[in-house]
Amino acid sequence: MTHHDHSHSHDHDHSHDHGHTHELTFEQKLEKLFDHWIDHNESHRETFLTWAQRAREAKLDRVADQIEKAGQAAGEITRLLKEAEKELKG
Repeated sequence: MTHHDHSHSHDHDHSHDHGHTHELTFEQKLEKLFDHWIDHNESHRETFLTWAQRAREAKLDRVADQIEKAGQAAGEITRLLKEAEKELKG
């Protein structure tokens, strides 16, 4: 069984200064956050679905069902974030 490295950070507010010559607008910050949130969430969704399959192979069907539901919920989160991003971009 492989161990998934969960090394990414969960607190990305991107408000610290990286020495940029200009500050991002609020909308630009949101666009960057949408990209990050969607990528991050999709990574979780894929992990949920992988582990649901492993749980099913281990005859843990009820556990697998719940993990699959979490994967489906993550898919809904991605859909909502993409809708918000589309709205922002007009």
